[in-house]
This record gives sequence, structure tokens and C-alpha cells, in this order.
Amino acid sequence: MTILILGIVVFLGVHTLTTLRPTREALVARMGEGPYKGLYSLASLLGLILIVYGFKSYRDTGYIQVWDPPAGMRHATMLLMWPAMICLVAAYVPGGIKRVLKHPMLVAVKLWALAHLLVNGDLGSMILFGSFLAWAVYDRISVKRRERAGEIKIQYGGRLNDVVAVVLGTVLYGAFIFLHPLLIGVPVVNF
Repeated sequence: MTILILGIVVFLGVHTLTTLRPTREALVARMGEGPYKGLYSLASLLGLILIVYGFKSYRDTGYIQVWDPPAGMRHATMLLMWPAMICLVAAYVPGGIKRVLKHPMLVAVKLWALAHLLVNGDLGSMILFGSFLAWAVYDRISVKRRERAGEIKIQYGGRLNDVVAVVLGTVLYGAFIFLHPLLIGVPVVNF
């Protein structure tokens, strides 16, 4: 569990650095934009690798069950994951969805984390998904402050981008239903 927590701290810590504008700007001034982004990417990748390895190690040693999710939560999770995938795509294909949500990537992270908290009552899952949910809430508050200060300008595309986001998000959702057992080791549905 220590490696999992270390990975979460590294990954979310690096992503939290973005919200600490004076610290970030000082690092960029000292290192330069390119090296900063490179180091940021490497630290993010390291954090992600530690999370994946740490969670796998935790699962291999046995779950620490805290509560038993009701059976119906699996359906709620599947329902929440569809808009999460659409929001994920809408973050990169900005249109009306982004205009309404402002930051669809953060909405996607919140939906993903909440959906997985609903069906996973073990300690490792609660730490992993709870951390991401808490970070996404914190980051949204931070982004809202930066928007009010005029530091962030959001660009939007046309309505066709929404169609693209829904179609690609739905395809991604369908792909994850089938790939989840291969990538994560847990089947989403039993065929």
C-alpha cells in the first residue's frame, strides 16, 4: 500500500503544482518552459507507474474490505462511466459541452472516481479513487479562482465537436467495457 500512496502523492502532487502559480512560474523561470514540461511529464509518468504497480501489489496481497457495496451500484457505475468518457473526449474536442462544463476533464475525473467508489469498498480503492475525487474538487476550485482573476481563457468550438465528443466518448466507453478485464484485471460485465 505504501507504493500506491507514494504514487498518488507524486502524481497528484505534480498536478497540484499547476495550481500553485507563483511556485510554478518560479520553476519555469529557473528551468525554462521545455525542461519544466519534460520534468513535469516524467514525474507524472513515474507517479502513474507507481500507482499501477502499487495497486496491483495491494490487490495481490489481498483486499482490506471496509464495506460491501450494494449489488445495484455496479449498474450505477456503468451509467456514470458513459458521461465520464464523453467528458474526457470533450476536454480535447471543445464545443458546447465544454462551454457548459467549463472543464470537462475535471468532470470526467470526478465521475470516474465517484463511480469507482460506489462499487469498491476496499481500503486501497477508497484511498485511490477518494484521492482523485478530492484532488479534482480542489483543482476545480483553483481553476475557478484563476478564471475570475483572468489567468485562464477557455476556447470553445462548434456543435459538431459535441457530436464528435459523444460518438468518440461512446466508442471509448464501449472499448473500456471489453478492455477493462485485460487492462485492470476486473471484468465490468459477465458475458
